[in-house]
Amino acid sequence: MMDHDPTPEIQRRNQHVWDERARRGQAYTKPLTDEELFDPARRAAALHWLGGDVRSRRVLCLAAGGGRHGVLYALAGALVTVVDISSEMLRIDRDVAAARGVSVQTVQASMDRMPVFAAGQFDFVVQPVSTCYVPDLGRVYAEVARVLAAGGVYISQHKTPTSLQADVRPAARGYELVEPYYRQGPLAPAAAGLLREAGAFEYLHRWEELVGGLCRAGFVIEDLEEPRHADPQAAVGTLAHRSCYVAPYVRIKARRVANSKGERLQSPCFGETATSLPRG
Repeated sequence: MMDHDPTPEIQRRNQHVWDERARRGQAYTKPLTDEELFDPARRAAALHWLGGDVRSRRVLCLAAGGGRHGVLYALAGALVTVVDISSEMLRIDRDVAAARGVSVQTVQASMDRMPVFAAGQFDFVVQPVSTCYVPDLGRVYAEVARVLAAGGVYISQHKTPTSLQADVRPAARGYELVEPYYRQGPLAPAAAGLLREAGAFEYLHRWEELVGGLCRAGFVIEDLEEPRHADPQAAVGTLAHRSCYVAPYVRIKARRVANSKGERLQSPCFGETATSLPRG
């Protein structure tokens, strides 16, 4: 007898959670404001790892519904496709794009299975924090490698393993590790907050999966950042206070240089082998 595949149940639960969050306008489901969309600092931060110019480039915003990513890149001139498992999050993207007079294609799909896209269809893939919602990170990386053109850039942001291990509220000696690093299955259910999404299935991915998995999928890592949310003056128990002790997120820039068999690819974007691609 074959083992039960929990993937459909996981997807249904997480889709429902994010549909409801979008309907209620909860955290991470509100579109960027006018000031945010046209703020030079925000736009520069979003584009600097992509060389600063995305005009006419094919950008996939992966698991990125909610009117916060796709519209920003569309306003910068990119040909944008947004993939999300939540139909409500994608509705927000369509509404915001229409209001801004830009075109954004939306596709409802799971981040680890996108058969609607051809191999090498995109120049860039941008993925905000979302990989914690799938149990097998390797499948996500393999699918991104498939749809990304040789030499293309993949920017992904993740919840750090330590942040998912640590309690969201401090104990007498600080923020204690309450989840094991080597674990099977989803994390224990979470209460509502900015660090976890109540009701969703979430998974801790170790560093060897986050970083090593990219390399094994045919990427080279060109940069890594820990977005700073720490504020020593923040109230105890807030995200800003906790971030003084536990980095909540990591952002990785990687370039696709090999196929799934580890063979080097010729870059159509730069006309040279991917091993000598410039940092962009």
